[in-house]
Amino acid sequence: MHVSEIWRYPVKSLKGEQLQASEITPLGIPGDREIVVVRALNGRALTSRVRPTLLGLQGSINHAGIATINGHPWDTDDAQHLVNAAAGEEVTLVRVPGPERFDILPLLIATDGTVAHLNIDRRRLRPNIVIAGVDGLKERDWPGSILAIGDVRIRMVKLRERCVMTTYDPDTQEQDKSVLLRIIRDLDGTAALDCSVIEPGVVHAGDAVEVL
Repeated sequence: MHVSEIWRYPVKSLKGEQLQASEITPLGIPGDREIVVVRALNGRALTSRVRPTLLGLQGSINHAGIATINGHPWDTDDAQHLVNAAAGEEVTLVRVPGPERFDILPLLIATDGTVAHLNIDRRRLRPNIVIAGVDGLKERDWPGSILAIGDVRIRMVKLRERCVMTTYDPDTQEQDKSVLLRIIRDLDGTAALDCSVIEPGVVHAGDAVEVL
């Protein structure tokens, strides 16, 4: 087994960016999901679960280490206008550097076996790390085990319960409800693994992976 892809989502609910290598810290991938879209109406987070049009915007981190939206620094008027338009309402962008920015745990790991079983674009699962060379649905035996990637140690805590976000095409945002129905029917509504970091370090695409 090996790391086939590494993903970071600098702005939560926007498109992510693929990396060739990344540091893995106790809070996962640096810069991941640090910028959050918040409704001006009530101060609550707004996600692509209810505004899938947010998935049409690209979140990135530029050479200066600043999160951007379609190339505009996240705290500029240009970025604000783009997100307002995608959200269809007035929102604010807030930096949340702590662990509260994560829905569950800092890392989400997907496997090619589950992706192939579901016959979906792996991006629908919003993973941080994709592992290739996994036999079928073997990930379902992994909760409670430790994943070793070089010196990095990751605890695979539990399977992730999936939501309506999986139904939206990551490129067109068109909805296919059958995706979530298959996850519910075949996999009890779960796919990929919520994970915590035991030993930090650096991972690269192509690194060997072992389940301990």
